[in-house]
Amino acid sequence: METVELKVEMAGIHEKRLRKCLSKLKGIEKVEVDGNSQKVVITGYAQRNKILKAVRRSGLKADFWSAQYELLNAYATHGSFRFNNFSFF
Repeated sequence: METVELKVEMAGIHEKRLRKCLSKLKGIEKVEVDGNSQKVVITGYAQRNKILKAVRRSGLKADFWSAQYELLNAYATHGSFRFNNFSFF
């Protein structure tokens, strides 16, 4: 079983469209959507490229989740980073 994390630009109304397009793929076990960070976690046996392609075909802008998105999400939530008494951003 594989876990695929995507960043999907969507509003609240797009979650239904996202779940509908993913339900058509074989091998999808679970879909978790975090609307605040626009992160979607898909668990199952489907290939990650097919998942991304299906989401993009539904009209949503999507890409694989990366560590950069984690940093941007943390910055948006907390406003700044602190590392060894040095402030970033």
